[in-house]
Amino acid sequence: MYQPPQFLIDGRAECQRVIEAAPFATLVTRDASGELSADHLPLLLAPAEDECASDILLGHIARANPLVRELESPLDGIEALVIFHGPQAYITPSWYPAKREHGKVVPTWNYQVVHAHGRLRLIDDPHWLREMVTALTERFEGERERPWRVEDAPDDYIAAMCRAIVGIEITVDRLEGKRKASQHKSLDERRAIHQGLQDEYGYGEQDAACLSGILLDET
Repeated sequence: MYQPPQFLIDGRAECQRVIEAAPFATLVTRDASGELSADHLPLLLAPAEDECASDILLGHIARANPLVRELESPLDGIEALVIFHGPQAYITPSWYPAKREHGKVVPTWNYQVVHAHGRLRLIDDPHWLREMVTALTERFEGERERPWRVEDAPDDYIAAMCRAIVGIEITVDRLEGKRKASQHKSLDERRAIHQGLQDEYGYGEQDAACLSGILLDET
């Protein structure tokens, strides 16, 4: 990933925070013939307990997914790139004070992403899969007033659903994050972006701050 220093997300902990805030990912792998493949799925982050250990990403794919066949033979899994997409937005130069002053402005696109590089292996164990779908459900149902639980469905039905999936575990070797948010622009321009994102696009305060490269107390 092209990484100008001013856009670098600095530190493992901040990359982990971005992953947890935007867990729907693009999983990129290469098959035996060398062809690239992309799958899209939510992944849970299991952070390492210390800096020397590896973070783990956990999820599942359909048993019918061709990726399952590709992963059946390698004992140590295959190389994988996982892309977590945070907030993103087109930035119009019409928001910039400089447009009114001299007109020397152009559009851009601001965004936040984290790339996780690692190795992926299959897990085909009914107990593990049951725990995984339970963890996924609790993660995404947790904020609902009356959350749905795995136990709300018949046990034999859940067992059948689990037979149709295969678990994946990605051991993360490296995290790299990028937040392109006009950090190199003046505070006036960043404030204008922050306001425009809210007024025209309906972004919330937090995402607008993320994409305008400002702290909330600068607004």
